[in-house]
Amino acid sequence: IGGSCSCLTHASLPLRGFSYVDLVEGLQDGRFYALKRILCHDKEDRREALHEVEMHGLFEHPNILRLEAHCMVEKGPKHEAWLLLPFLRRGTLWSEVEALRDKGTFLPEERIVLILLGICRGLEAIHAKGYAHRDLKPTNVLLDDEEQPVLMDLGSMNQAHIEVKDSREAMALQDWAAQRCTISYRAPELFTVERDCVIDERTDIWSLGCVLYCMMFGEGPYDLIFQKGDSVALAVQNQLRVPTSGRYSTAMEHLLSSMMAVKPQDRPHVSYILDQLEGLQAASSGQDTTRI
Repeated sequence: IGGSCSCLTHASLPLRGFSYVDLVEGLQDGRFYALKRILCHDKEDRREALHEVEMHGLFEHPNILRLEAHCMVEKGPKHEAWLLLPFLRRGTLWSEVEALRDKGTFLPEERIVLILLGICRGLEAIHAKGYAHRDLKPTNVLLDDEEQPVLMDLGSMNQAHIEVKDSREAMALQDWAAQRCTISYRAPELFTVERDCVIDERTDIWSLGCVLYCMMFGEGPYDLIFQKGDSVALAVQNQLRVPTSGRYSTAMEHLLSSMMAVKPQDRPHVSYILDQLEGLQAASSGQDTTRI
């Protein structure tokens, strides 16, 4: 990256943990980029930053944020990992939802279906390689100029299937999830990890359901519980009741309910959700949706 970009910002945007994002301009191409700077205090921090770089390298997909370049910069005894990423002017899905909510309106079903289709295609690519995102939420979904969603922040990604053999492994995974998976979008099985269990990619389906709920109702189902200081861990153990707003089809409400099943084995895989969304899309355009 060195020498190819100039920094335009006077202040950086802080992200979770010890990372910041600067808006920079390419000296050679004149294009804008987002420069994510991850502060690394020790070898473990450097390892985690390089893991994020490695995850980006696995994918070349329109619904997963592309990594343009990366390097490790020495800052005295510490290091900074620099990740050069595309700059998407529209910002995050959360910004879109929040702006509409402030106006007293919500995303129409047709737009929700289009956005959800893109998110699911990105997740499908991640799951197909044997990984799970583990931190899907509206602030980790960008929208490009064509309103296509782009998944970002791959730092929490890990192997989709995790076999937990004993209580020590269960506690280690539970502690990891507490640090890496946003609490109000975290699947129930990650709050209290049981011994002799398998955690799989359907943690992402729970988070996807929370994202869908946010698009439908202007906030995540557990955002307010967290903001009030109540127990999200307790709340997620009960089946979510989907409000009947009259804005959305019964099929959309049923799809949301299926994603929010408390037991992971009762949740659908992303391929099923894609089929359902394509059916909803066809129905909204008046096409025949008969399936054999």
